[in-house]
Amino acid sequence: MTGKSPGTTPEPPTGTVDDPAYRIEDLAHESGTTVRTIRAYLDRGLLPKPERRGRANLYGDAHLARLRQIAELLERGYTLASIKELLEAWDAGTGLGGVLGLVSEVDRPWSDERPARMGRTQLSEAFGGIADDEAIAEAVELGVLEPVPGTDDEFVVPSPQELAVAAELHAVGVPLSAITGHLRELRGQVEHMAERFMAFTTEYVFQPYLDHPPTDAEATEAAALVRRLRPLAQQTVDAELARAMRQLAIQLVQRHLGPHHQRPEPRQAPAAQEPPAQPRYSTVTLPASTVRSVRALVGPRNTAAFIAAAAEREVQARTMDRLMP
Repeated sequence: MTGKSPGTTPEPPTGTVDDPAYRIEDLAHESGTTVRTIRAYLDRGLLPKPERRGRANLYGDAHLARLRQIAELLERGYTLASIKELLEAWDAGTGLGGVLGLVSEVDRPWSDERPARMGRTQLSEAFGGIADDEAIAEAVELGVLEPVPGTDDEFVVPSPQELAVAAELHAVGVPLSAITGHLRELRGQVEHMAERFMAFTTEYVFQPYLDHPPTDAEATEAAALVRRLRPLAQQTVDAELARAMRQLAIQLVQRHLGPHHQRPEPRQAPAAQEPPAQPRYSTVTLPASTVRSVRALVGPRNTAAFIAAAAEREVQARTMDRLMP
């Protein structure tokens, strides 16, 4: 007799052993675990008791299926305490198949990007022939590179796109230390955005599934919602980043290439008694709150013109006040 394949969802154990066929050593071999681990699971109440026949304790397919479930949940990061709660809920009639499907949906990659594998020589070539062990160590610390076990010169690159961006920035003159510093800062900001998006969707979408152990149908429905909402965070960030980059780039160009930075026409020097000519434009720092209020009122394109017109009007009004008797 053989157990069910790992890919199927077995029927829940009922606390009895149907057609027991395994001694504990055989069960350990079939499940890929150890006798010591099986006994620990029995002591914790994670496995139903075996059937006693004479001097032997015998186990059945229900035990084998339960061991495979525990192994799968452990791989997904669950603790033994939380696994026990899940299994107890399942034994009480709450579906576990849908819960495992939900866990699988959340656990799978949130990007279509495929990891790549690179050697130290390839990394050096990608960054202009520089062999910088300190930079590689920092990339490993940040998770940009993951060492391949058993080798010193092979790495897994979880996000080839992210590494390509770093290589391109370095090619145009950005130091590696500045790139890693920027990544650390950016990561903190992105994690904050992800946390806010998760809190938002939890409050308005997933809370009904979290205030009680979900049934099999509820867990399946929640997994479908995860698939539906999965791309929304990235789409929102992409759109807002594109908007902000365009706006800031226009402001940067206008600030550095505007009329006040153009080369003036040659002219004769003023007479000694004449006061020096004042520059046509000057830089004035305004409170950020003021700029935001004006932008909200007239739009980004008209912000500078509005502030200039308002200042000019105030100057004219004060001039009129001084001329009045």
